Amino acid sequence: MKKLSVKSFVTIGMLSSLSFILMLIKFPIPPFPPYLTVDFSDIPAIIAALMFGPVAAILVELFKNILDYFISSSATGIPIGHIANFLAGILFVLPTYYVFKIVKAKWGLLASLIVGTIFMAVFMSIFNYFVLLPAYIGLLGWEPMSNAALRKMVVASILPFNVVKGIIITIVFLLLYSRLGSRLNKHMAIKNV
Repeated sequence: MKKLSVKSFVTIGMLSSLSFILMLIKFPIPPFPPYLTVDFSDIPAIIAALMFGPVAAILVELFKNILDYFISSSATGIPIGHIANFLAGILFVLPTYYVFKIVKAKWGLLASLIVGTIFMAVFMSIFNYFVLLPAYIGLLGWEPMSNAALRKMVVASILPFNVVKGIIITIVFLLLYSRLGSRLNKHMAIKNV
């Protein structure tokens, strides 16, 4: 990671604010349950990771979720959804950063985003099965589910939703990167791209 200057912290703050605004613009994908929504708030975190390294990406993910929690609160009073969003963002952005750091070719960015998508989808499915869904069942009074019903929900909804979400974010980021790539390359923490 590059040493962070005052300018770096200001940029991270701006990316966090942009990420928070993008988090407010969310939409469901019709075949999935309506509480599963897609937003583009991970894109500024990917930019932060490429510019300043993994700590910057973690800070952007953290700040956007803190801001969103204070603005919109949570149905449970506990920021379960925000913790899930933070974890999903980290599970998407960090593998993307580390794979791109190893594969510094032009196609490396696409490959790293695909790895990030797979990583996020698999680990968020596990996290949903063992932690999130039981927490929502307990705190929101959802209908109790058997382990088989939980597993079916994760495999039929959560896993494919996170794959689709990762693909959508990948496409939008690659389109954005094709327009901003030369500017980003000047400031990237990963060189020789």
